[in-house]
Amino acid sequence: MSAQKTVDTRKLIVMALFCALAFASTALFRIPVVLWLKYDPKDCLLAIGGMLYGPSAALLMTAVVSLVEMITVSDTGAIGLLMNILSSALFILPSAILYRRRRTLSRAIIGLVIGALLATGGMLLWNWLVTPLYMGVPREAVEALLLPSFLPFNLFKTALNAVLTVLLYKSVVSALRAARLVPKAENPARRGISVGVLLSCLFLLVTLILVLLVWRGVL
Repeated sequence: MSAQKTVDTRKLIVMALFCALAFASTALFRIPVVLWLKYDPKDCLLAIGGMLYGPSAALLMTAVVSLVEMITVSDTGAIGLLMNILSSALFILPSAILYRRRRTLSRAIIGLVIGALLATGGMLLWNWLVTPLYMGVPREAVEALLLPSFLPFNLFKTALNAVLTVLLYKSVVSALRAARLVPKAENPARRGISVGVLLSCLFLLVTLILVLLVWRGVL
C-alpha cells in the first residue's frame, strides 16, 4: 500500500471516528435547556475534525452525522436535517478555514468566535423562517420567542462548544497521534495552550454551566 493510500485510509478512519462520537454525543448526552431546545456537544467534535482536516471534510462529517440523526433519534424530518446541517456548518466552517490555512491558537479562537456568532444569527433567522412550518404555530408566536429563548440558547450552545473545542483539541490530536492515526507531519498542535488561555476557558466553562443551572431553575 502506498504512503498516500495509507494517509487517506487513516483520514477516513479518523473522520468516521469523529462522526461516530458526534452522533453518540447527540443520542446520549442531550440536555434540555428551554422549550424543546436541547444542548449537545456534537459541534465541538465536528469542529475538531474540521480544524484537523479542513472545511470540505467538516461539511462531509456534518452531513453524515445530521443524516444519521434524522433517521434514528430525530423526529423533525427533512427540515430538522436542514437546520442541523446549517447550524453545525455555520459554527465549524470559519475555524476549519482559518485554522487550516495557518495553525495558530489565535486563528482557532477567532474562527470559533466567528462561527459562534454566525450560527447564533443564522439560527435566529432560520427559526423565524421555518419553525412556524413544522411546529404549526403562528409566526408571531415564534417572533415572541426569538430574543428571550432562541438567542440566549444559541449563544450558550455555541459558546460552550467553542470553549470545549479549545480545551479538548490538543488532547484529542495527541491521542490520535499516539494511535498513529494522525502522522506527525499533519499534527496542527504546535504549541500548547497557555496558562492564561486555559484559565480563561475554564472560567468561561464554569460560568456557562452555572448559567445553565440557573436557567433551568436548579440554582
